[in-house]
Amino acid sequence: MKFIEGKYLMENYNIRVEKLKKLIDNANYILIGAGAGLSTAAGIEYSGKRFRDNFPEFIKKYGFQDMYSSMFYPFKSSEEKWAYFAKHAYVNNIGMEGTYLYKKLLNLVKNKDYFVITTNTDDQFLKSGFDENRFFRVQGSYAKMQCSKACHEKLYDDEELILEMIEKTDENLKIPTELLPKCPVCSEEMDLNLRKDSFFVEDDSWHKQKQNYINFRKKALGGKLVLLEFGIGFNTPIIIRFPFDDLMKSHENVSLVRFNRSHLELTVQDNGNYYLIGEDELENYLNPNIKERYLPFNEDITKTLNKLI
Repeated sequence: MKFIEGKYLMENYNIRVEKLKKLIDNANYILIGAGAGLSTAAGIEYSGKRFRDNFPEFIKKYGFQDMYSSMFYPFKSSEEKWAYFAKHAYVNNIGMEGTYLYKKLLNLVKNKDYFVITTNTDDQFLKSGFDENRFFRVQGSYAKMQCSKACHEKLYDDEELILEMIEKTDENLKIPTELLPKCPVCSEEMDLNLRKDSFFVEDDSWHKQKQNYINFRKKALGGKLVLLEFGIGFNTPIIIRFPFDDLMKSHENVSLVRFNRSHLELTVQDNGNYYLIGEDELENYLNPNIKERYLPFNEDITKTLNKLI
């Protein structure tokens, strides 16, 4: 993919907030697309003080810099690997409750016909009270385990085992060998249910969520649909960002609200490449009324939601 960045010129913040209020008030349907930026805004940061406070012993032993890069560290043993991943899963999912920002977002949409598609694995939508039939968790969850070789399509709750791993991690940052999770079918080591390779397991629940998402999109295109996109970058843009752009560009009853610290541009596709286009270029590429249906925010998400509720 090839990207060309354009500059995006935005209206006054308060004007955009008022437009957003009207969009939501007049919407028949709301589709939320959530990426890592939403959880970061909610305080679930993978670096900085939160990382240093929770992983001092791992930082000292391995020289870790943040929770994301630490996930790719070549541990010498499975006992060491699971000592880290148990703590990682606890800090970023199992040990957490729903956060203020996610609960605020629920209050914004709870009286609307809404749906959520997310690439986040922290289960904040579930923990914050969103209807479990109204979200599609595309990339898995830290709270689930699977066979590392995907020998069968079943997931297992891992909370009890994760807590025991943390309790029994020794001074060398290893778990007892007897706690290593083994697949009940093929005896291979288990893994967290994260989409990181070709062995990611999509169980019955995953396929049900996907079908619910497809059904919602089909239904929502029959009315006024507002897409609320939070913190989606270009790590996996084909899951949410590009489809949201395409929906808004292809349907005049669809509006897109994009919350992101940077890259607020829309995308157009030409000869297999995706190009970013700024506000000053929109009418050269897209429908003339596109500016009325695209609303970008690079301001703090919590601040903006507080103005809406």
